[in-house]
Amino acid sequence: MKLTEKPSLNHALLISICTPQFKGDEAKASLAELGRLVTTLGFKVVGTQSQKQTSTQKVNVLGVGKLAEIAHITGNQGEVDDADTEDFFDEMDFDDIPSENLPFGCADVVVFDCDLSPSQLRNVENQLGVQVYDRTGIIIEIFSRHARTRTARLQVEMARLNYVAPRLRESIVGDNERQMGKGAGETNLELDRRKVRDQLAELRRELESVQAELKGRRKQRSELFCVALVGYTNAGKSSMMRALTGSEVLVEDKLFATLDTTVRALYPITQPRILVSDTVGFIKKLPHDLVASFHSTLAEAHDASLLLYVVDASDPTFRTQLKVVHEVLGEVGVDGIDKLLVLNKSDQLTPEQQDALMDEFPDAMMTSTRNPLDVAKLHKYIVNASEQGMIEEEIIVPYTAKGIVGEIRSSMSVVKEEYEYDHIKLTVRSSAIDLARLKKLMSNI
Repeated sequence: MKLTEKPSLNHALLISICTPQFKGDEAKASLAELGRLVTTLGFKVVGTQSQKQTSTQKVNVLGVGKLAEIAHITGNQGEVDDADTEDFFDEMDFDDIPSENLPFGCADVVVFDCDLSPSQLRNVENQLGVQVYDRTGIIIEIFSRHARTRTARLQVEMARLNYVAPRLRESIVGDNERQMGKGAGETNLELDRRKVRDQLAELRRELESVQAELKGRRKQRSELFCVALVGYTNAGKSSMMRALTGSEVLVEDKLFATLDTTVRALYPITQPRILVSDTVGFIKKLPHDLVASFHSTLAEAHDASLLLYVVDASDPTFRTQLKVVHEVLGEVGVDGIDKLLVLNKSDQLTPEQQDALMDEFPDAMMTSTRNPLDVAKLHKYIVNASEQGMIEEEIIVPYTAKGIVGEIRSSMSVVKEEYEYDHIKLTVRSSAIDLARLKKLMSNI
């Protein structure tokens, strides 16, 4: 499998392996999510199959009979022989998700809802004779296509190479030939793997440079109140970002439409300014390499003053999704930050459903980005949260102190102002850091 090429295959068969640890509603929900991932990638899902196994570690992943059944669906292009397994069907113990009587050859790609080892992937592809993906391969491919900024592209490419490296295969010629000259004695496979290692080393150096630049930008913003939108992919974070900031951020009903962190000022503008950041969405079984790669991107959440946990309240699985968000944030060290659960997409709920959710989550906020009143309510909550740590103080500014009033208005909230004979008396709300800076500035006048 070569993930660098855009797949030209269109008809996908999804496979779920049900184990004692992964079964029932959990397996069905995960398979449905895989269907959305595959659709995001551009495939058409033609059917699903499942099989009960004790684990996903078997050489061929599936039983012989199930492989023969899937080989029929994919057109018998591989090495599976129906005659060898005809009598085996009666002994199979599997429970297919309704997708029966699929026509011969209707699928030209197979996607497993689990991770496959390089040898498993190779064995199944040989047996079926079609392209085979595992869940991680699909997610990385989506990330590769959706990454737009330099930072995201570097992070995704590193994750992609880490995934591809152990799956590189020796060509038929390379099995017996040795390369002469530079790297003499190495097979084509060994040369390819060395190239991948060199590429990874170069990407790490480049990413470190970019991360240092991003760290500098975050340091410049560190004195401002920052709100980070976090949540499961497609929970509506980008729509909420647009509603809160008035910015033209990408909004699509697709998984992982946003991979790049966007930072904008809360609108209507406040003084001091409040920043809002939209972070990459999470998903169940998010590949570890992607979590590691996006550590710098998630640093926006790590440095935030307030986290808005955005969930799609109309999705019955949002509680499980919320658990995934907690786990991923914990993995990158995000804890001890004030947070608010935002039950988004309330316009898709009945009044009874909304009441039930508020009874279950009394500290949450029910919102719809399509309702201006809900957006205004959330805006007010954010402003109030930003003011909790502020100090109110009276500042006397002589008329001769040029530029000071402008400095105050740009970095502080002016509660009251009075004009006297030779000065302006301002009552301001501000952080201790900004007040100390202002007093130092005034002492030099």
